[in-house]
Amino acid sequence: MENLVGLLRIHVKRGVNLAIRDIASSDPYIVFHFGNKKLKTHVVKQSVNPEWNDDLTLSVTDPNLPVKLTVYDKDLLSADDKMGEAEFSIAPYLEAIKFRHKIQGGLPNGTIIMKIQPNRQNCLSEESHIVWNHGKLVQNMFIRLQNVETGEVELQLEWIDVPGSRGI
Repeated sequence: MENLVGLLRIHVKRGVNLAIRDIASSDPYIVFHFGNKKLKTHVVKQSVNPEWNDDLTLSVTDPNLPVKLTVYDKDLLSADDKMGEAEFSIAPYLEAIKFRHKIQGGLPNGTIIMKIQPNRQNCLSEESHIVWNHGKLVQNMFIRLQNVETGEVELQLEWIDVPGSRGI
């Protein structure tokens, strides 16, 4: 991949108060779209507060594209039901990554490098933090699902440099 900038690992932690799409619960999973790439989590049976703890890795060729996600309820006898959608920009996170070489080795774990406020242009449900953690910058975020009555998804982003890529 000649246009590869690097890899983005998305740690899909959990869903919170997701919509009920079956009789009393749901069987949720998430599909991520980034450009023409598509990845999905495993299905968690009968839960509106699923714990996925899945690691998905996206190859980044255009850092300006948003990451789009859609939560679905897995159904056996009909089409899967939508349980909300959202999108987020990785641009603020990649901006912080550019400066990581200046802070390496000098910061204690848990140091907040940048804060991103929720606004009308993002789907953050609360302030998101980019944090120095064990020699890496990670971004923790709660994403509020749209076009649904309720639900949030907790994610953590981590950048992976790839030797030979054009970098950020």
